[in-house]
Amino acid sequence: MTQQLEVLLQNITHLTVDETFSGVYCVTNPETSIHQSLGYANRSEQIQHEVKTRFGIASGCKLFTAIAICQLVERGRLSFSTSLDSFQTFDLPYISSEVTIHQLLTHTSGIPDYFDESVSDDFEALWRDVPMYRLQQLRDFLPLFQQKAMKNEPGSRFSYNNAGYILLGLIVEEVTGQPFTDYIEQSIFQPANMSDSGYFSLDALPAKTALGYIDHSDGSWRTNQYAIPVKGGADGGAYVTVQDMTRFWKALFSHQLLDAASTSLLLTPHVTVNDRGGSYGYGIWIQHHSSGDIYKYHVMGYDPGVSFHSGYYPETEVISVVCSNQSDGAFDVMKQIEAQIRERIE
Repeated sequence: MTQQLEVLLQNITHLTVDETFSGVYCVTNPETSIHQSLGYANRSEQIQHEVKTRFGIASGCKLFTAIAICQLVERGRLSFSTSLDSFQTFDLPYISSEVTIHQLLTHTSGIPDYFDESVSDDFEALWRDVPMYRLQQLRDFLPLFQQKAMKNEPGSRFSYNNAGYILLGLIVEEVTGQPFTDYIEQSIFQPANMSDSGYFSLDALPAKTALGYIDHSDGSWRTNQYAIPVKGGADGGAYVTVQDMTRFWKALFSHQLLDAASTSLLLTPHVTVNDRGGSYGYGIWIQHHSSGDIYKYHVMGYDPGVSFHSGYYPETEVISVVCSNQSDGAFDVMKQIEAQIRERIE
């Protein structure tokens, strides 16, 4: 198997990547790692991507939020059955008090969303009425959904929900007394040795951070500086490098972030997402073989100027990370990587 995986990684260096792709991909097994960088982190200055370029990952960091909650449960500070009426940090007059942390984690809470992806895919349209620069803390998102009615009965069905993860982040803040992003950086990024990752403001990005680009059909482009919240939080918006994301998967599966029992619970398929073998754990997507065995655990994120996919394949311990500073492109690269994994393994 090791020899097969080495050949796999050699072949992946010859991926037929679309010439318009801008980003970095990395594929790793326990013995070997390869990566490739294409395009520009800064188009105006023609600064090319490198393996240490930081990329926004949008919703890809919901898993960090889920791990934070699991850490607090592990320490006896919370339980997955704890309901929203146990917390004082937010006023939710129209949201059912029966909603539990488990339901928020699995997108089965039924609460209203501030950006309902089943209704619209125009994330940028949100900021026409609410300036994106005002969204600097998690509680700044509450007015976007706290006066809306419940969408579904709690626990009745899966419906992807960003607002649920905002509430989870506020719960982390209430229980720990820390700003959410500080907690994640101290309790997840530091133990996983993710030294280049963080939650950075768009108006204060550190060196080697890719600007996100929105491309138009006429060939023009602009950055995403006014298209996404000024700072990321519990539902999305962290910045990582491909190396740090690889370190994250290794830390998770070696129980450096959670003990074995909590890790198992995080990775349990709690809810079926579709009839094509898709399910959802806590903050993580899970894909099954037709036999029912798990093929991969994965996270993904899309924002204007951001596309991201990363997966862990338990049968081979292969880790794949694809980061792009464009609105799409990561998915196509990931599918090529997975086609070669399937060809070699099956």
